[in-house]
Amino acid sequence: MIMAEIQISIKGDKSRNFPAGTTAAEAVKALCSSKERKRTLAVRVGDNLLDLSMPLQHDAELETITSDSAEGLNLLRHSAAHVMAEAVLDIFGKDIKVAIGPATADGFYYDFDRKEPFTPDDFEAIEAKVRKIVGANEPFVRKTLPKAEAVEYFKERDEIYKVELLEEIEDETVSLYSQGNFVDLCRGPHIPHTGFLRAFKLIRIAGAYWRGDEKRPMLQRLYGTAFFNPKDLKKYLHRIEEAKKRDHRKLGKQLGLFTINDQVGPGLILWQPKGALIRKLIEDYWKDEHYRNGYELLYTPHIAKRELWATSGHLDFYVEDMFSPMDVEGVSYQLKPMNCPFHLAIYQSRKRSYREFPIRWCELGTVYRFERTGALQGLMRVRGFTQDDAHIFCLPNQLEDEILNILDLNLHILKTFGFDQYEIFLSTRPEKFVGSEENWQKSTDALKLALEKKGLAYEIDPGEGVFYGPKIDIKIKDVLGRSWQCSTIQVDFNLPERFKIGYTGSDGAEHQPIMIHRALMGSLERFFGVLIEHYGGAFPLWLAPAQARILNITDAQLDFTDKIYHELRQAGIRVEKDIRNEKLNFKIREAQLEKIPYMLIIGDKEVETNSVTVRLRNGKNLPAMAVADFAEMIHRESRIGTESQS
Repeated sequence: MIMAEIQISIKGDKSRNFPAGTTAAEAVKALCSSKERKRTLAVRVGDNLLDLSMPLQHDAELETITSDSAEGLNLLRHSAAHVMAEAVLDIFGKDIKVAIGPATADGFYYDFDRKEPFTPDDFEAIEAKVRKIVGANEPFVRKTLPKAEAVEYFKERDEIYKVELLEEIEDETVSLYSQGNFVDLCRGPHIPHTGFLRAFKLIRIAGAYWRGDEKRPMLQRLYGTAFFNPKDLKKYLHRIEEAKKRDHRKLGKQLGLFTINDQVGPGLILWQPKGALIRKLIEDYWKDEHYRNGYELLYTPHIAKRELWATSGHLDFYVEDMFSPMDVEGVSYQLKPMNCPFHLAIYQSRKRSYREFPIRWCELGTVYRFERTGALQGLMRVRGFTQDDAHIFCLPNQLEDEILNILDLNLHILKTFGFDQYEIFLSTRPEKFVGSEENWQKSTDALKLALEKKGLAYEIDPGEGVFYGPKIDIKIKDVLGRSWQCSTIQVDFNLPERFKIGYTGSDGAEHQPIMIHRALMGSLERFFGVLIEHYGGAFPLWLAPAQARILNITDAQLDFTDKIYHELRQAGIRVEKDIRNEKLNFKIREAQLEKIPYMLIIGDKEVETNSVTVRLRNGKNLPAMAVADFAEMIHRESRIGTESQS
């Protein structure tokens, strides 16, 4: 029943009575300061975001969504996608079909169906048209109508993608938004008018299959970004340029770290010698840290009988991400997408006693998952990768301590590699899950309690747990402030049940252990890609594939160069030599481009004094020193976790 008069408050502070039908904008004007009104873009009522133009019919407590909030920026970017679509249609004609245009973490995009390809040369015209629309302060107008009417509206305009989306909506009424002469199917809300869009930039063009299905039409996706403040846009564009310089695909090729070969197959990484050496350093450190923390190392096969994945539940919940099975002597085998069933098989190899727990097993296990070709991206999204996997089997009263120990090890390893900024998410039960709700609650509570005991801030990510249990996800932040998903910790009551594993308790009866899955780096491939971009290829001394390069000035120093080269290798220094008949400055420049931490210059003076002149990759010079002193300095500075002065 609509009330004649309603009570509206702002965050529970100020409240007053208004006539029913008062808009959110009118309530904000009456209840908020002038400064707050100018910053307000929309309001929240309960769980719903509403446009300022929305009439209010019932008592409500409003929360203002302002331009200095993350939600406000998201509204701006969603609105910017609509404005860009309006500009594109105005410039290139009505024969273009529009698809979807959401906001993203860094901006927005809109998908278009157009015969002619867009090019970067089109950006200037589109941006000029956007500026004109912004200058017109076009209001965003919301209209609700029966779904059938909306279907007819878009059918008349041959907007096939909007019609398809509408036909999947179950609601009887839908909302359309318009600004200027552009009308779009949209839930909203939006900013009040286009005048808020003062800092806008198109970024790039990409192809995107409609609905992510490679059997559907390939659309053209225009990416852009938007900010309220032009200074923020300038900072973002600078960050993009820095990111381009640090692109792991570019640096991987430039530094000879890895390659991908079409003859081998997309998404399959070939580690070149320098990349393989860095991988060895990572693996050796990982193994040593796990040994110190009570883990035992396992190795398992790359394939298994398909029935193993039926037992684990992966065929029910994960089959779309698995490669096709292979026939071996009439038996169906499967490339492994996970390592966990193999660890359970090792657990089953003999009876277990409660006295053995906790059991901590780790493996650098290579797995294979089907990714569509269009989704592959360098080292970040691949088809074959090595997980830094571990599984802990523990008693119920050990669960909390084990999660705390994992968190300690996790954060220690991330810090060693230079990551001490991160976001933490606790993912809860999804719609499709296995196991009892009681065990899910126990698992979730255990993860939550561990995070709280460690004093770690986290966000709840509802419904994003895996099918067998809740999880903690840690997203590390690189030097540019970008987030990367790496670490995960998952409690699992389900797989122990499915594999019927148990142990003999102190009471002589059989009990079921709790299983914890965890990966600290996620995958070596992805983590290596993040490391390349984080350091821009200039790895800290302990990770550098070549810690030093010897550069002779003339052929007169060849014998001394060779002598020093062998002495340093014997001392355990990763050293190279450049004895080409090239000018010294040329050799120095190449060494700097290859991010070599130290260059050892050898001339007649160094031969005479049995010393080396040391140059850092940043261009600074150190005093001449004896070879033994240089080797000692390298060993001191390259201790794991020690930052090189270069």
